[in-house]
Amino acid sequence: MAEGTYCNLTLIFYFLLVFVKDSNAMMIQEVDKEMVGSSKRHVEIQITSKLDPSLYVFFTPNDLKLGKTMSIFFPIKNHSQIPKLLTKEMADSIPFSVANLSYLLEFFSIPKGSPQAKAMEYTLTQCELEPMRGETKFCASSFESLFDSTRGVFGLETRVRGMATRYPRSFKTELQNYTILEEPNKIWAPKILSCHTMPYPYLVFYCHSQMSDNMLYEVVLEGANRDRVKALAICHLDTSEWDRDHIVFRVLGVEPGASSVCHFYPADNLILIPDSNN
Repeated sequence: MAEGTYCNLTLIFYFLLVFVKDSNAMMIQEVDKEMVGSSKRHVEIQITSKLDPSLYVFFTPNDLKLGKTMSIFFPIKNHSQIPKLLTKEMADSIPFSVANLSYLLEFFSIPKGSPQAKAMEYTLTQCELEPMRGETKFCASSFESLFDSTRGVFGLETRVRGMATRYPRSFKTELQNYTILEEPNKIWAPKILSCHTMPYPYLVFYCHSQMSDNMLYEVVLEGANRDRVKALAICHLDTSEWDRDHIVFRVLGVEPGASSVCHFYPADNLILIPDSNN
């Protein structure tokens, strides 16, 4: 492994350790309720005349222009309630599969049928789903597995750059109108690895990368309350392989493969791309 690769990735994952505050802490016994809600809404929401606020993250490439105003919801979580990232030894000692769900519920003292139990089942199911054609995916529950799997995606000799949406310190989440203040910055990358936090008793990242054409953007936005957000957004240019029931098609009123779709990333997602300064 090249020394530069190691140093660059170490800096990226130091960011993760700062984000989760304490990577060596013991597991918490409850899943963050806000995380449970947003994850389940993603697959169960019924589209009505009044959309769930968490769905105000989708848009089309035509919306990415200076001066455009759109309603956006940027979630924010209490860092003290975010589950902890486990050490590799601890993560490897705990089963991680739907087949072991009953044991895991008992292990974490989580009642069957509770929102936490359903959230755990959802995460385990998502992590076990086969990737769609052209997709690479993995779930990581420790620093080491995240580190090693990322190297597997990009290659041992590739320097990697980590990015995330940034909120102001005083930011308070709410659904509001945001206006694009600057021309969106297009970030060219041959491969984009998106890592999302998942509801679970400890911190689990669901990471995936698609071979189809995607375009990453950095967008400077100002809310109606004057909050400024430097947001990352991705546009998926080819959706022909996507499930027709994916929520984005119902929200935007488009068909798979007929239109590109985009979404903003919340601040607790980590985006990894090859470093152009290789």
